Amino acid sequence: MRSPYAGRPTRQWLSVTRRLLERFPLSTAQLVELVLHSWDDLFHSRVGRSAYVIGEAIRPEPQIMGFLLHELIPLNLASRYPGQWRRGAAAHECDAVHVPDDRFSFEIKTSSSRSGIFGNRSYVHGSATSRKRRSGFMLAANFGRFSAGAGRPQVVLVRFGWLDSSDWIGQKAPSGQQARLTKEAKAYKLLVLYEGRKQ
Repeated sequence: MRSPYAGRPTRQWLSVTRRLLERFPLSTAQLVELVLHSWDDLFHSRVGRSAYVIGEAIRPEPQIMGFLLHELIPLNLASRYPGQWRRGAAAHECDAVHVPDDRFSFEIKTSSSRSGIFGNRSYVHGSATSRKRRSGFMLAANFGRFSAGAGRPQVVLVRFGWLDSSDWIGQKAPSGQQARLTKEAKAYKLLVLYEGRKQ
């Protein structure tokens, strides 16, 4: 898909992002509520026959919490808006698919970093076997970690916007598999929708 930022100088990116969010089929309030509700769902989950509670008997590592949040967001979205949204199923699809118009489908990134969002190296370099688009809408959620003596970790940041493959910087090492966003993309393309208490 053609980037909405194509041919526009960086100083215009913020206004482009705001227009994109105004036209998006979900409001910023709906997106925030979706993330916070999905995070809360994790702590109402029971595991095993003994129904161990996440956050009490089980305190998963950040990678597991991020994975579960990543899964719950599109499932809850599809449950709320059946026929409008569904969870991505095929390898080429986004994490959350907008059924009437795929242009509004979006990827989801979660992280226990305070503000960092990380992608795969393929976002930068591409690959002959990759079929998923590398530019489009992105929902980013940052959350706290479990720590001794602290209460339940919370979502600390929710951002949404449009990212292009050129917004990612790959690790310099040839073996590096991670990519990070440019400071310009973080500032002007991913709008902060929610800031919680820093943990």
